[in-house]
Amino acid sequence: MADDRTNGKQGPQKGEVPEGPIGSPQSAGKSKIDRQARLSDERYRSFIENIREGVYEVDIDGNFLYFNNSLCTVFGYPREEIQWQNFSKFMDEEHARAAFEIFNKIYRTGEGISDLVWRIVDKDGQERIIELSASLITNPEGEKIGFRGIARDVTEKYRAQEALRESEYRYQCQYEASRAAEKRYRTLLEFVPYPMVVFAMDDTVTYLNPAFTETFGWTLEELRGKPIPYFPDDLAQESRKDFLKRFEEDHLSRYESKRLTKDGRVLDVVIKETLFSEDGRGPTGKLVILRDITQEKRVTSMSEAMIRISMALPEYPDLEDLLNYISGEIKRLLNAEGAMVILLDEEKNELFFRAGAYLDQDTQRRAREIRYPANTGVAGRVIQTGRPAIVLDTSKDPDFNPAVDRRLGTHARNMLMVPLRSSDRIIGVLCAINKGEGVFESQDQELLNMIAGTVALSVENARFAKEITEAYNEVTSLNRAKDRVINHLSHELKTPVSILMGSLNILRKRLEALPEKDWKVTLERAHRNLNRILEIQYQVEDIMQEKHFKTHALLSLLLQQCRDELEVLVAEEVGEGDIVERIHKRIEELFGTKESKVRELSLNKFVGDRVEQLKEQFLHRKVEINVELEDTPSICIPEDVLGKIVDGMVKNAVEATPDSGKIEITVRKRGRGAEFEVKDYGIGITEENQRRIFEGFFMTQETMEYSSKRPFDFNAGGKGADLLRMKIFAERYHFDLDMESSRCRYIPREQDHCPGKIEECPFCKTREDCYQSGGSKFKVFFPPAPVEGCDKKESSGEDKGKERDGAFSA
Repeated sequence: MADDRTNGKQGPQKGEVPEGPIGSPQSAGKSKIDRQARLSDERYRSFIENIREGVYEVDIDGNFLYFNNSLCTVFGYPREEIQWQNFSKFMDEEHARAAFEIFNKIYRTGEGISDLVWRIVDKDGQERIIELSASLITNPEGEKIGFRGIARDVTEKYRAQEALRESEYRYQCQYEASRAAEKRYRTLLEFVPYPMVVFAMDDTVTYLNPAFTETFGWTLEELRGKPIPYFPDDLAQESRKDFLKRFEEDHLSRYESKRLTKDGRVLDVVIKETLFSEDGRGPTGKLVILRDITQEKRVTSMSEAMIRISMALPEYPDLEDLLNYISGEIKRLLNAEGAMVILLDEEKNELFFRAGAYLDQDTQRRAREIRYPANTGVAGRVIQTGRPAIVLDTSKDPDFNPAVDRRLGTHARNMLMVPLRSSDRIIGVLCAINKGEGVFESQDQELLNMIAGTVALSVENARFAKEITEAYNEVTSLNRAKDRVINHLSHELKTPVSILMGSLNILRKRLEALPEKDWKVTLERAHRNLNRILEIQYQVEDIMQEKHFKTHALLSLLLQQCRDELEVLVAEEVGEGDIVERIHKRIEELFGTKESKVRELSLNKFVGDRVEQLKEQFLHRKVEINVELEDTPSICIPEDVLGKIVDGMVKNAVEATPDSGKIEITVRKRGRGAEFEVKDYGIGITEENQRRIFEGFFMTQETMEYSSKRPFDFNAGGKGADLLRMKIFAERYHFDLDMESSRCRYIPREQDHCPGKIEECPFCKTREDCYQSGGSKFKVFFPPAPVEGCDKKESSGEDKGKERDGAFSA
C-alpha cells in the first residue's frame, strides 16, 4: 500500500499491490497464518468490539484483516463482502489513487492522520462520505506490517456543511450580483436625461439622479430623508393619497402637472410614477420620473399662436381690429396683465398707443388719448437702441416713465418690450406688462419678437394699402378725366379738320389760276398734316369706341325743323339746288352712327388683296416684299377692322425697314385657326421699348424724326396709336396678338441712328449682314369661324370683359 519505489511507475493502480519495503515480493511469501497469529493478541487488546465507530486493520497491501461490526455499518456492506477485500473495491479509481498516495505517505513518514475523508460507494450504489484516522503498524522487530484506524460515516454532516458552503457561496454571488446590479442601475439612473426620484413610502427622498439636480436645483445631499418642496401653492393638495388612487386605476401613473424649481421657477412637467417592492410582500418605495415640457409647451403655444394670427389676418381688414386681436393673443400667451402696440409718429417724433388688450375697457379708452415724446420711457430706449428690454422691476429702471403709467391707470411692476422693425427702420414697439407668474424671461422675449414681425408687416401693409388706394383713386380719377379730354378732343377735331379740308379744296380751286410752283408745295404740306391729324382722330375713335351721337341728334332735329326755312334761305342766297340735302348728308357723315359688321372672311385672300393695294402707297421705297399665303379656315371679324390690322402691321414693318431690306408676310393654318405674320429685317425695338410698345401713344422715335415724313417712309411711324388700336381690337374681337423683336446689334441704343439704306450702313457690307443684325415679328392668331356662322353684330361691351381662348401677349 505504501510506495517509495523508483522503477518509473506513477503509483499503484486498482487491484495492484503497491511495491515497497513492506509490500515487496519478499514479504508476500510469508505465511498468512503467521501474520494472523502475530496480530491476534494485539487486535483484541486494542479494540472493543462494541465501539460505535468502525475499527479496522489492513495489511501493507491495503487488504482488510480485521474490522468490527460498526465498520460494516459505516461501509454499508456485510462482513463477508469486506473481509480480505482491498480498500480500493469500495471507491472509484480516482479516489482509490488518492487513498494509495495518502497511505504511502504514512508509510514513508510514519506519521498518522486523523481527518482523512474518503468517498466510497455502498452496496446500494450510494455515495458515502467516510472520515477516518490511520496510523502505521510495526512488529517487534520494527517492520512496517500494516495500518489501523477508526472510520466514521459523516455523509449527512458533510452534506449539511457542503449545503451550507453552497448556500454561503450562492449568497455571496447574489450579494455581489446585487451590488453589481445596483451599480449598473445607479449608473443607468444617472445617465437617464430625465429627472428621477426614488421616494420611501413616507414621501421622503432616498435617491435622485443628476438630471433632477440639473433641472430643479436640489442635490441628493440636500433632500435625502426629506420631502421635496416643489409643489406650487395651488397644487399643494397633490398628496400620497392622490397617488395611491391613481395607482389603483393604473399601476403606472402618468399625468401632467406643474412643479417648482429651487429658485422659484414654475415648470410644466409630465410625471410618471410607480410603486416598487424590495421584499415582495408589499410596496416599499415609489419611483418618479419627471419630464420638463415647459419649452415644448411654449414652442407649441408659439406655433399655434402664429398660425392663429396668420389665419386671422384676412378676418381683420381693419388694422386696429387686427392689432387688438394680436394684443389679446400676446396677453394670453405670456400670461400678462396687458399688452400694447405703441407706434412712432415720425413727423411729430411722438409715441402713441395704436392698440392694446387690458383688464378693463377704460384703460383701452385712455390709451388712445395718450401721446408722449419718442425719446422718453423704456419704449423710447428700445426705439433708439433697437434692442429689446426686459424690465424686472420698474421702480429700479431709470427710463421708466411713471407719468404714462398714471395716465393709463395701470401699475406696471415689470414689462417686456421689443422693437417693431420695418425694413431698415423701427416704427414702434410691442409691449407686455405685469407677468402673471414670476417675471418675463428670454423665452417670452423670443415669442414677442416673432409676433412683432407680423405686427410690423401688418402696420406697413396697412400704410401701403392706404397709399395705394389713394394713388389708385387719384389715377382712376385722372384716367376718367383723360378719357373725357381725349374723347372731347377727338370729336372737337373732326369738325374743324373737315372745315379746313374743305377750305383747302376751295383754296386749291382758286389758286389754279396762279402758277403751280408758287402754291403746290405749301398746299400739299397742309394737306399732309391735315391727313395726319385726321388719322389720329380715327385711331383715337377706334381705341375709345365711345360713340357720342348727341351732336348728330341735335343737328338732325334742328335740320328737320328748319329744313323748309333753310331751303328758302339757300334759294334766296345761292339759288335753287340740292344744297340742303348736301348739308344733311354732311352732318350724317360727320356725326352719324357707323356700325362695324362682323363678317366671315378668308384671311389668306383678304391679306393678299390688301397687300397689293398697299404696295401702291410705298412704291417710292426700295423694300422687298415676300408674300406666302396658305389656305386657312374662315374667320369672323369686321372687314374694316381686319383692314386696319393688316394696314397697321404692314405699315409698321415698312417704316422699320431700311431701303434694300426685306419683309416677309405669311398667312398659315395654325391648329384650328389662322395666323397672320409680318416679319421685317429692320432695326428692331429695344428691350425697354418692347415692354411699353402696346401702352398706346408711345413713340420709339423723337417727334422731330417723323413729323416731316410721309407715311411708309423709313422711321415715319411714331404716334404710337396703331399697336394700341390693334391691342384693343384683339380684346374686342377675341384674337391673339404677339410680338418678338431684337434690336439691331450695330445700333443697340435708342438714340443710335440707322442711315435708312443698307448701302449706306458703315457696319453692313452685304444685305445678309443687315438681315442677321435685327428685326421684328408680329403675329396675329384668329380663331376659326363657328360652324353656325358669324354673329353679324359687333362685339358688345359685355363681350369685352369675358375671357376668351388664348392669351394676349406683348
